[in-house]
Amino acid sequence: MATQKTYLVISALGEDHPGIVNMLSKTILEHGCNIEDSRMTVLGGEFAAMLLVEGKWNTLAKIENAIPELQRQLNMTIITKRTGERATGRNLLPYAVDVVSMDHPGIVNTLAGFFADRSINIEDMATTTYAAAHTGTTMFSVHMTVGIPSDMHIAGLREEFMDYCDGLNLDAVLEPLKG
Repeated sequence: MATQKTYLVISALGEDHPGIVNMLSKTILEHGCNIEDSRMTVLGGEFAAMLLVEGKWNTLAKIENAIPELQRQLNMTIITKRTGERATGRNLLPYAVDVVSMDHPGIVNTLAGFFADRSINIEDMATTTYAAAHTGTTMFSVHMTVGIPSDMHIAGLREEFMDYCDGLNLDAVLEPLKG
């Protein structure tokens, strides 16, 4: 009988400086755990990290006990939350969504509303702004992964999404996630 894995989600936020990833990963390794999934980035002058750490319940407890000292050493705010394996009840098809447009308020909310209204879960999302080549116009780009229920008519959804984005002057693509 396979034992269910135990996880700790670690969220860290603080002023960016060299060595943060080294210290976080070293602490996790030294306590006998493993980083299974992570997202780390610099936002403005702040470093933000989210890590999914796998380990035995007692090794995860050792990491939880080490957090106050790690916060002090890194001068970061670190929070943790225990979690289990993700439930896989529904048959979902992973699709990639890419949208680019001139930057303006509300793009993320508009896209999130489209998918929420259709009970489609946003599983992962990254956004960025950048200056367009030649004109310097501020552009906005979003890449997300969504889980589309397998019984949903994909061609109809794609057409509806493309029409929706065209109406908002958003350049968009909805395609199967490539492996």
